[in-house]
Amino acid sequence: DLRHGVRSVEGSINGELSPGTYSDFIAAALARDFTAGTGATGLTVNISDAGAPIYTITSTTGDFTASDLKVGQVVRLSGAKAANNGKNLLIVAMTATVLSVIVLNGGTLANDLAATPVSITAPGKATYIPSTGHTDVSYTVEEWYNDIGQSEVTTGNKVNTVGISLPATGLVTADFAFMGKDLVRAETTKFFTNPTAQGEDRVFASVSGALIIDGVPVSLVTSLSININKNLTSEAVVGSNVKPTMEYGRILVDGEFSAMLSGKQFADAFRDEKEIALVCALTTGTENDAQFMTITLPRIKINSDTKNDGEQAIVSTHSFQALKGDGTKGFVASTIMIQDSAA
Repeated sequence: DLRHGVRSVEGSINGELSPGTYSDFIAAALARDFTAGTGATGLTVNISDAGAPIYTITSTTGDFTASDLKVGQVVRLSGAKAANNGKNLLIVAMTATVLSVIVLNGGTLANDLAATPVSITAPGKATYIPSTGHTDVSYTVEEWYNDIGQSEVTTGNKVNTVGISLPATGLVTADFAFMGKDLVRAETTKFFTNPTAQGEDRVFASVSGALIIDGVPVSLVTSLSININKNLTSEAVVGSNVKPTMEYGRILVDGEFSAMLSGKQFADAFRDEKEIALVCALTTGTENDAQFMTITLPRIKINSDTKNDGEQAIVSTHSFQALKGDGTKGFVASTIMIQDSAA
């Protein structure tokens, strides 16, 4: 004889990464909703060139580390010189009184001792893996085959893994893998009769943005991939042909990057098990206030160091494991933080 066992659902959504489009799924993978920050207001600041491409914003009033600003966030100024206001500035380092930033579109800031109160805000919203208070989100998914009038609806779909890939040149892609509970409907009419129309946001390209490794902008990286694994599990029970629940385990983050060999920075970090930080900022264009997304890994360890041997520039490839940060030096106390200007 042959009998069906316990039913389950799995599937994936693959696309080109764009602001806001996948923020719900990213939040579900990190088990925390995106939230807006308050930034810092009423500041007296001095803006100066710290050596290309880094600028410093020094505050004579207030404490940056007491605000909700974090390294790896994009911020914008208001109340400063007109040449400095409204630009996307990526925070690459932070102390109580100094923000070190780069202008994301490669532009410049004017030296400025602001006479009026300056505000620093982080556009959009951010999320990270929390230590407590995790969300547990699932989705109902309909696949509508218009040409044959067939609707299939599955329930209990949870994000299990996320893969974000940046090639050396080209569009940034995102892959979301789901585990679900059951097929609950197979009919000839639509279940969602008035779904929200597909968005038309611009997509991210690898050449637009910045990559910061250990506080230093890097221009030699040829590829980067980041993976989030929620480690979902489910158990069958006697007397039911569907699994009653799915539980997630420890949320793990890892990845890999490749870079043209120009020194021993990454080889030394691998050999010495040095913990470094990685910040990736993506933009939809070169406008001062272009839409953006940032991915911050406060603490990673490199696990491998391999080099090619072809008739081309030597490229070293490094896998890495992300670890939970301790919340010092202006970083979030988590394994990963993501900011989305359109979330």
